[in-house]
Amino acid sequence: MPVPSAPFEQAAGITCDFPIRGEPGLDRVVKLVLERYPDGSVKREMYTGALLYRVTNQTTGASVEVDISGSSVLDIRPGGSYGSNVTWRVWGPILLGMHQGNSNYPAGMYVPNGIYTVKVSESGYRKLTFTVGDARNLCHEL
Repeated sequence: MPVPSAPFEQAAGITCDFPIRGEPGLDRVVKLVLERYPDGSVKREMYTGALLYRVTNQTTGASVEVDISGSSVLDIRPGGSYGSNVTWRVWGPILLGMHQGNSNYPAGMYVPNGIYTVKVSESGYRKLTFTVGDARNLCHEL
C-alpha cells in the first residue's frame, strides 16, 4: 500500500541550529505488512520505493535535494510503533533526525547510506549502527 510522506517543519535546535523544512518531491514509497502479533498489531513491515526530498534552511533559503530511496524492514516490539520500540534494518539512504542527548550521534538531520540498523527505544532514543556505509549531516550543507 502507498505511504505518502508529509512535509515537515522543525524549529531551530531540534536537529539543526536553524529552522528547517522538508518537502517530498517524487514519492513512490509503499509498505507491506510481513507479520502480525496474535492481537493483529504489526510485528514486521517493509518499506521500499523511490523518494526524493528537498530540505531547506528556513533562515537562509539554502536547500538540498536528497534521494532517500532506501528499503527497510521494521521489527516492531510489542507496544511499539514506527517511531518507538522498533528496530529498523535498512539498505540505502533514508532521512533520519537525531536529537542531542537522545541518540548516539550529534544532533543533525542525517542521510545515512549503506547497510545499517536504527534501534529506537521505548523512550525514543535512537542508535544508528553501520555494517557498511556512513551518514551525511545535511545541517552542515545548509
